[in-house]
Amino acid sequence: MLGGVLKAATGRFPDALLAAAILALLPPAAAASVGTPSAAETSTVQILASVDAAGQAQTIPAGLRIALNDGWKTYWRSPGDAGMPPRMDWTGSTNVASIAVRWPAPHRFSTFGIETQGYTGEVVLPLEVTVERPGEPVSLRGKVDLLMCSEVCVPATHQVGLDLPAGPATPDLAAGNLIARFDARVPGDGGGSGVTVEGAWTDPAREALVVRVASTTAPLAAPDAFVEGGDWAFGKPEIAFEDGGRAALLSLPVVAGPDVVGMADKPLTVTVVDGERAAEAKITVSSEAPLPGDRLTDLLPVLALALLGGMVLNLMPCVLPVLSLKLMSVVGQQGQERRRVRLGFLATASGAIAAMLVLAGTLAALKGAGGMVGWGMQFQQPVFLAVMVGVLMAFAASMAGAFEIRLPSSLSTALGTVGGDGPVGHFAMGAFATLLATPCSAPFLGTAVGFALARGPLEILAVFGALGVGLAAPYLLVALFPGAVALLPRPGRWMGTLRRLLALALAGTALWLVTVLAAQTSVGTAASVVAATLLAVGALALATRGFGTVSLAAGPVALVALATAVAIPIVLDRAASAAASAASARWQRFEQAEIAKLVAQGQTVFVDVTADWCVTCIVNKKLVIDREPVASTLSSDGVVAMRADWTSPDPAIATYLGQHDRYGIPFNAVYGPGAPHGIVLPEVLSEGAVLDAIRKARAAG
Repeated sequence: MLGGVLKAATGRFPDALLAAAILALLPPAAAASVGTPSAAETSTVQILASVDAAGQAQTIPAGLRIALNDGWKTYWRSPGDAGMPPRMDWTGSTNVASIAVRWPAPHRFSTFGIETQGYTGEVVLPLEVTVERPGEPVSLRGKVDLLMCSEVCVPATHQVGLDLPAGPATPDLAAGNLIARFDARVPGDGGGSGVTVEGAWTDPAREALVVRVASTTAPLAAPDAFVEGGDWAFGKPEIAFEDGGRAALLSLPVVAGPDVVGMADKPLTVTVVDGERAAEAKITVSSEAPLPGDRLTDLLPVLALALLGGMVLNLMPCVLPVLSLKLMSVVGQQGQERRRVRLGFLATASGAIAAMLVLAGTLAALKGAGGMVGWGMQFQQPVFLAVMVGVLMAFAASMAGAFEIRLPSSLSTALGTVGGDGPVGHFAMGAFATLLATPCSAPFLGTAVGFALARGPLEILAVFGALGVGLAAPYLLVALFPGAVALLPRPGRWMGTLRRLLALALAGTALWLVTVLAAQTSVGTAASVVAATLLAVGALALATRGFGTVSLAAGPVALVALATAVAIPIVLDRAASAAASAASARWQRFEQAEIAKLVAQGQTVFVDVTADWCVTCIVNKKLVIDREPVASTLSSDGVVAMRADWTSPDPAIATYLGQHDRYGIPFNAVYGPGAPHGIVLPEVLSEGAVLDAIRKARAAG
């Protein structure tokens, strides 16, 4: 009640007035017992630097450490309804051009209905010291005014100083790690934390400002918002979660200031905090909530990117085995009427689009249930891999001539030949192309998928539908111009040779998936899957005697060849993996928390998020990462190479990707003194892009 009376009388006022009023109302004995602590009893303040000498750098990372005694608090740059922000005067410094202060995210304090924000315990305000004359000594001298509050409020002035002599700079590991830890808490634009501010509008009926926030990683837990700018003061927000906790509407009541209607079109700064995550955004307040049409405006450019990404996906090695199957089907359709050719290609396109929509629905359901989602995540499941190995080996054996299935005539008439020229076979082929495409990433694909998985179910379905249309574009093109089939060579003996070559390609794809399965489980498990699949394929070949034909010569040869091609490389792969592990000893295991510490020590960090099932990742390694001059650069002094293996599910890696609005791999980023928040590289790497990013990241070192 006291707080309400004071608030009504004074609007916004310092905690000192509140404390004085409380003391005035206390009995004299109680008031006397409270006392007035000295500044030394409330806090200590000191300057830290991440190096022990000035060196040749233009800027020096430093920090202002404020340690508060138990039960005391101090304030953020915007204290709220009460309090006073820290004030710093660096007039006594020499060889210093400027000192920029960065503010870690604050906590909210509620006292008698008074809302303030600040810090308790220990906080380090990161400082960026710009030097006037690099190479000369640097002297930091400052006066820091703080207001500390507990039962009473105590203003205090601290004199601080730090001298950095001229000479080579050696990292101060303890100071650098402490500064980096609090610098990681400074709100950015949301890219590093996974939390974003999507907009704000006025709610005159409730006299409130509504802020919409979203999370691209874990669901929001207890989001809070602090607003700066204008003449308004805001209370603690009411929270309404949306999209399974992936978004929330924060309704902040206006407790002081002009009418809320006047807030429209005004620029404000909003800082959103959700546990250890925070984001800051400069916004212009709208006079009303956004219409559904605004979501469509945001979605249209992404749909165009998804369409392009799906088209480019056809050029990725993942889809080539299925395209080879379709090539044989196309050659076999020469001489058929255009209507039948058109229907076959439309069925294949429909299969690709339908499978992509099923994948979208599955991901939307998983996301709604609070699970981690990502592009190609089904390849992290051993059961899925085993099924895909079986399907690919069956296709390979069939292409090699081991067997050919012919259904009874009545069923064949109704459905068409599965895997052949019937609509069901064409549809299945398109769906199969989609399943094999998901371990590949392509230009435009990452942006589109990241946007979709950060939004709701409708956006996910729309973007993945556009991806499906792009993937199906070659089939749709032939469906529009079925006469193009006549341009291909006519069937002949060459088809037998081509079929055997395609069988080897399919067997190679199966082998690749077997090695992925071995990496996820064990060599014994992978070998068991191979053996079971070969037995099943052999039994299928024999079982087709009653319905069709079995090539007694080609069948056993194909099965033995497949067994040899798959079983022997498993053993060789394990030996190669051991050798590769020794050769790649420079790679460290991915630990996100270590990145900021290494950067604070002046190191440059190259992060490679990869997986055995990611074909684009393998191509990036062979063509760029493991070749000179990139390989030697990653092994040089001052560069730390971190590898995050996402072959099997790993929530830490999924969270890291989500913080960068990515849900698929490959993902590569470079961190360093010149790029503490990272430089994200394109999906398809080039030597120039990697080396240029490393140079930029080292720039301030």
